[in-house]
Amino acid sequence: QVQLVESGGGLVQAGGSLRLSCAASGRTFSRYYMGWFRQAPGTEREFVAAISVSAGFIGYADSVKGRFTISRDNAKNTVWLQMNSLKSEDTAVYYCAAQSAQSSWSSHRAPTRYDYWGQGTQVTVSS
Repeated sequence: QVQLVESGGGLVQAGGSLRLSCAASGRTFSRYYMGWFRQAPGTEREFVAAISVSAGFIGYADSVKGRFTISRDNAKNTVWLQMNSLKSEDTAVYYCAAQSAQSSWSSHRAPTRYDYWGQGTQVTVSS
């Protein structure tokens, strides 16, 4: 089991920044790809960003590319999502998730391929 706890959400004005954190405990953090997803009311959970174990592979949704940055520190069992130039359409509950690194990196955008999920943190961007 891997336990994931997100933090750092909140209310911010459009154009502002937030940094989300996801702290992992349980099984070895460095055995998992880590991803961030988000879900707005009435919509499906969507991919935001993902990072491989050594950060050699990183992927972003087109909607956040150039504005968001994912990073991880395996020694601290933590993954972050730095969100800059926030827009009202970024408003959602943000979830971090872990996928076994034995999986193909090609599946990093698929929420169904992730094994563990955090409880989510709300991000609200006011316009």
